[in-house]
Amino acid sequence: MKFIIFNSFRLKSLRLHVFALVLITVLVSFTYRSSPSVIEVDICVYGGSSAGIIAAYTAKKHGKSVIIIEPGQYLGGLTAGGLGATDIGNKYAITGLSKNFYRRVGDYYNKFEQWTFEPHVADQVFADYIKEAKLEILKNRRLANVKKEGEWIREITVEDSKNPQKGTSQVIKAKMFIDCTYEGDLMAKSGVSYTVGRESSKQYGESYNGVQLSDFHQLPDHIDPYKIPGKPSSGLLWGISTDTLLPKGSADNKVQAYNFRLALTKDERNRIPFMEPKNYNPDRYELLLRILAKEKWNTIHSSFTVDKLPNDEIKVHHSGGFLIKDMPNGKTDFNNFGGFSTDMIGANYEYPDGDYATRKKIWEDHEDYTKGLLYFLSHDERVPAHIRKEMNSWGYPKDEFIALNGFSSQLYVREARRMVSDIVMTQLHSEGKEVVADPIAMAAYQMDSHNVQRIVVNGMVKNEGDVQKTVPAPFPISYRSIIPKAGECKNLFVPVCLSASHIAFGSIRMEPVFMVLGQVAATAAIEAIDTKLAVQQISVTSVQKELRENPLADGSLPEIVVDNNDSSSVVITGNWETRRGGFGRDYLFSKGKSADLRTVKYVPSFTEGGIHEVFIYLSKNKERAHRVVYTVFDGVKTNEIIIDNSSIKELGLSSGEWVSLGRYKFLTGKESFIEVSNKDADGLVTADAVILKRLK
Repeated sequence: MKFIIFNSFRLKSLRLHVFALVLITVLVSFTYRSSPSVIEVDICVYGGSSAGIIAAYTAKKHGKSVIIIEPGQYLGGLTAGGLGATDIGNKYAITGLSKNFYRRVGDYYNKFEQWTFEPHVADQVFADYIKEAKLEILKNRRLANVKKEGEWIREITVEDSKNPQKGTSQVIKAKMFIDCTYEGDLMAKSGVSYTVGRESSKQYGESYNGVQLSDFHQLPDHIDPYKIPGKPSSGLLWGISTDTLLPKGSADNKVQAYNFRLALTKDERNRIPFMEPKNYNPDRYELLLRILAKEKWNTIHSSFTVDKLPNDEIKVHHSGGFLIKDMPNGKTDFNNFGGFSTDMIGANYEYPDGDYATRKKIWEDHEDYTKGLLYFLSHDERVPAHIRKEMNSWGYPKDEFIALNGFSSQLYVREARRMVSDIVMTQLHSEGKEVVADPIAMAAYQMDSHNVQRIVVNGMVKNEGDVQKTVPAPFPISYRSIIPKAGECKNLFVPVCLSASHIAFGSIRMEPVFMVLGQVAATAAIEAIDTKLAVQQISVTSVQKELRENPLADGSLPEIVVDNNDSSSVVITGNWETRRGGFGRDYLFSKGKSADLRTVKYVPSFTEGGIHEVFIYLSKNKERAHRVVYTVFDGVKTNEIIIDNSSIKELGLSSGEWVSLGRYKFLTGKESFIEVSNKDADGLVTADAVILKRLK
């Protein structure tokens, strides 16, 4: 047996070495935890929303280094988060990669394009963009600090959203920054002017801004707001505010209601039943019981009737509580409808400027409310039996939002902060009364505000804030509305929380438009980098040209679109009338049988010949003739195509459908055309727009 004996000197030396090793390890660990890593890129996109992914894809396709910082776990924002029935307004307004997104969705369903889709399909399409561009993405990283030099952002610091206390952080240095969050956090922390709430109608000369007590999405008359009917001393039912109704058009800092867009199914093989959620409180739905008794719902499906009053006003009578929009494969998009539904009215005022803990609490409250509402309607015995039975036929789909047990991943933050820049988009722009000089995108949806508050008016409970006013045609959005004032920040774009009044934002705030604006922001950021100019100084004309000539950011030729209003490319013969809507501002139509032949000829201009698929736009109209004759002349041969309209299923939520007339080889230098006529028509014939999509 051998013994090893250390003398005291050697033992002390060993102890010193061990201590030094431990000390070095601690110091290295401390340095790693307290000194953030640094990432340097050309463009930093804060927010992995639909706009954020499109912006980053655009930048990467143009050869710029880019990173997406996403504060949460999920990408794609509301588009992949439950909004499966797209709010469009007019397809003419949707261009570039945004339109390409819906074409790619269409590929999954073997269609030209698809505007209603399952959330997992949207998620996959975004994943395809990410993979193709090899995008670098940091999830669960939220903004902690912004460092500026003068009016230039030099770097931002982000921290772990799930565990900010663990000490790790990262610094992102970039030449340009794009805020694609629904909240506008980067904008706010960069010292850029913004507002929250509703302006007065007088501020921008608007009629639909400020306080608005309307009759739509309203509660029926004579609903008692008190816990004990007729006794104000008993207190108000849950969800009813003690605030009083201000004069019409008054400003306030209150925010239109949020909710979750839900993907639900009736398929028993794929259905997760509604279960009692945590923090379930049936008192939240006492008001709903009074509404059910008053409105006597026959079904949960939304419906309404309109009465015209002697003074030319209208009275709307609601029934049902959900706007149920069909999606493929037996799923539906459940949305708010009527006086009491998935909108959690008045519960979000602190969200826009709230800290992360406040927002988390509001998000969770909305989730509890929504899950509780579905459980209440399907299980509470005070709910009529036929409503409970119908509600129980629905459930969360097992194959959507799997990690969340079928519940949507994105709170519908309809509106939070809105930038205030050198130009503010207003109702006047939406109505075409004012037109911007620097257009870079379009909006076309109605001016839409959900209810803002639930209060007592004349002893009855009423909702306030709902506005739904159509816009006459797609209207242009100003470049200046997505950039700050020059004196505030020179390298930031804000395509989501852009500069708009509350009511104009209600038209602009649609997911397809956000994607368009994301592409615009990235294209302008590239221009600013290449020219070494501030975002306020670049050539908007150059940005417009790039978007027009390279709409998919990959150098491919743009498809050819000819609208009925393109006077240089359309030849009209005979008496056609005009009707607002369809694709673009309006479309042409010819009624019934006619002795004279009426034609509309579209003459496309080819940059390059080749095989193209031709599509005709059929504006949504039930009066259309059963059979319509189209002619395609490819420069050599005349082809006559007869479309049987009775076989075409219209998309209920859109303004119409693209229908293929076939594939043809067009020759460069040869005049070709597509023609629609009223030949042998037994009903309405429409002439709207054509697309020639190049195949090879």
